[in-house]
Amino acid sequence: MKEIKIKVKKKYKEKLIKGYPLIQKDALINNNYLIQEGDIIKLMDENNKFIAKGYYGKQNKGNGWILSYNENETIDYNYFKNKIQQAINLRKKMYDNKDTNAFRVFNGEGDNIGGLTIDYYDGYYLINWYSQGIFKFSDYIINALESLVDYKAIYQKKRFNIGGKYIEEDCFVKGIKAEFPIIVKENGVNFAVYLNEGAMVGFFMDQRDVRNTIKNNYSKNKTVLNTFSYTGAFSVFSALGGAKKTTSVDLAKRSRKKTIEHFNINNIVCEEQEIIVEDVFKYFKYAMKKNLKFDMVIVDPPSFAKSKKYTFSASKDYTDLLKQIIEITSEKGIIVASTNCSSFNMETFKSYIDKAFVETNNEYKILEEFSLPSDYRVHPNYREGNYLKVVFIKRV
Repeated sequence: MKEIKIKVKKKYKEKLIKGYPLIQKDALINNNYLIQEGDIIKLMDENNKFIAKGYYGKQNKGNGWILSYNENETIDYNYFKNKIQQAINLRKKMYDNKDTNAFRVFNGEGDNIGGLTIDYYDGYYLINWYSQGIFKFSDYIINALESLVDYKAIYQKKRFNIGGKYIEEDCFVKGIKAEFPIIVKENGVNFAVYLNEGAMVGFFMDQRDVRNTIKNNYSKNKTVLNTFSYTGAFSVFSALGGAKKTTSVDLAKRSRKKTIEHFNINNIVCEEQEIIVEDVFKYFKYAMKKNLKFDMVIVDPPSFAKSKKYTFSASKDYTDLLKQIIEITSEKGIIVASTNCSSFNMETFKSYIDKAFVETNNEYKILEEFSLPSDYRVHPNYREGNYLKVVFIKRV
């Protein structure tokens, strides 16, 4: 790969020297030198002294990622093989876990290569490429992974876009093609995984610890409302934990079919649960009008969502969302408040929670807090990577 020397603005120099892995758009003096994604960038200070080496790859987060602080290190097959091997070694306990066979093998900058993730689904590997820049190294990375693991098949998803559209194509790379869905286990619970349907696969593995806690400690004999329910994962764990009834609400039409599928593969009687395809905010109005109350409400909205009548931004609207949730939560009930928005930290998130309870004249107690599970490694100098924030709240 071609190497390009680019100077860094003085105010960003110290941050990069201390290990910040993202090459920010505003950090570079001569951005016009960036031409071909995948080129190696040698970051220099204003005195032409070497700082770090990375690659150029455009994401919404920046212009690429640091790969090495060694000026003489070659970014080649062996480089990627060593990084992937280190990541696999750190997940040895996950590979040995008999009750869970779906987890993250490589987590971007947390494993020292930003823009790349690798997930494991019972022998099937899924590589996610988040820029054209990192995809330029795909032959190195795929060959390195193949040399290090036994696999049924390797799949990939190009999560970057060209002209505003995500690249849709056959995701299969090598091995023996799977018959979908792949049924995987998470703490003994079944999930249906599709590696060939759009950007998502059927459930979010980063909520593993939260789901298990709901099942084991909170759902027994509870009426549970699961909002923004996607494919019903929280509802499945609640039902298996002994919930009286689960109600799953999501705007997406496919959520009903996917939720039923997850109930069925876990031997949960669908007719005893409720699945509602509707705008969550419209459902809140209905629930308040009917004076519906739930013993536990789970709220895990996307960072940004837009429907015909409502627009939601986690950084602006989470307090107002919680105020509606509080109204339909029983006294002494539990709210599981979650966000994957990386633009604010846990302290700020808890301030949104506090404001919601103050403004509705209610009191609360925080019972537990969660962030990313151990396989979702976080870079020590890139706290934005620890995006998941979940708080178990009790109305008191």
